[in-house]
Amino acid sequence: MITSPGVRSLLRLIAALSLLFVVGCGGKKDVLPKGNEPDKFLYDRGVATLEEKHWLTAREYFRRIIDSYPQSNYRPDAKLGLADSYLGEDSTESLILAVNEYREFLTFYPTNARADYAQYKLGMTHFKQMRASQRDQSETGQAVLEFQVFVAKYPNSPLMPEVQQKLRESRDRLSTHEYEVGVFYFKQRWYPGAIDRLKALLKEDPGFTGRDGAYYYLGEALVKVRLNAEALPYYEKLIAEFDASEYLQQAKQRRDELRGQLDVKPAAPGTPDSTPPETTPAPPPTAQQTPSANPPKRTPRTRS
Repeated sequence: MITSPGVRSLLRLIAALSLLFVVGCGGKKDVLPKGNEPDKFLYDRGVATLEEKHWLTAREYFRRIIDSYPQSNYRPDAKLGLADSYLGEDSTESLILAVNEYREFLTFYPTNARADYAQYKLGMTHFKQMRASQRDQSETGQAVLEFQVFVAKYPNSPLMPEVQQKLRESRDRLSTHEYEVGVFYFKQRWYPGAIDRLKALLKEDPGFTGRDGAYYYLGEALVKVRLNAEALPYYEKLIAEFDASEYLQQAKQRRDELRGQLDVKPAAPGTPDSTPPETTPAPPPTAQQTPSANPPKRTPRTRS
């Protein structure tokens, strides 16, 4: 068994030199650093090539640290660098490998100072695989889950604003899927199904960016089944929460019409809206159908 520290250091330098022959590019010679820190040298080279988006080359540097220097202080960061190289490559296969690397990091180094970064990037591996709202939303749901884990575990992380933005985008994708199904049911005149779908959407995601459309179609569906008193608050919510919406003028007309029918006086400013009563859940449709791939167009809106 080799016990001499000098021999061990020499072996580390030889391993680093061997790597340079493998990952060197363009025939340009790499100069080994002075001293006994080949792991630091490998890590610095890995970071540099990662920034240059040379994914395979960076991966070789990081992998050599992980495999050859189990006690290195750079090993956790090399693990993240390896995961980042897969994420940066952004192919179907590489994203699957990135998920595995980030999960392993969180398993082996749960208290590491960069655990929040790993959790954020884990969510991003699923975010990058999200599909259009008309298609399967499994990856979207997984992205939402990982971002929610981040919010719960790392409330003071400087990455929080980025994570909250990505979480909102992910939840909007899921909610848009549900919204489009609800609108499809409405257009097929299956109003109980539209009511149930849109109510569930608003309960599950009250911050849905496109909830103006959900308010409008839910109100319209309720009017179609003659639940006018229950429909009115949804038009009022749309008007109160949105300064700009493609449904705004129609909602105002319907609100005024329903108020006249119900003899309801306008609510005083600052008065909270009444909570609409619950309707009896509707039975499922007799045949499953797929919503149109062309959802209603929306105009930019700002929340008041």
